[in-house]
Amino acid sequence: MQQGMHRYKASVFKTLAHPLRLALLDALRDGEKTVTQLQELTGGEQATISQHLTVLRTHHFVTFRKDGTLAYYRNEDPDVYRFLDLGRQLYERQLRRQRDTIDEQVTRL
Repeated sequence: MQQGMHRYKASVFKTLAHPLRLALLDALRDGEKTVTQLQELTGGEQATISQHLTVLRTHHFVTFRKDGTLAYYRNEDPDVYRFLDLGRQLYERQLRRQRDTIDEQVTRL
């Protein structure tokens, strides 16, 4: 019965399982950007950024609007930032634990 939900969740995690896609979402956190602006912010190559934006668009994480020859990308589902913020909190907590373990080992020396 929950198999469909598990497949959906796996698809979401797979979509978010690339560092550049996460960087793109973070770059779009404060508003829409062109591919050129995203390239400057992430250091990615234009073709690679475009490919990853397509994946994010397919899964409705981003959308875009055209203005002449420029495409402006923006976040389509702001709830993704709750998930990304939780990931950052987990990362910071793990770093603190590792630092505490190292501090304990140094103290014993």
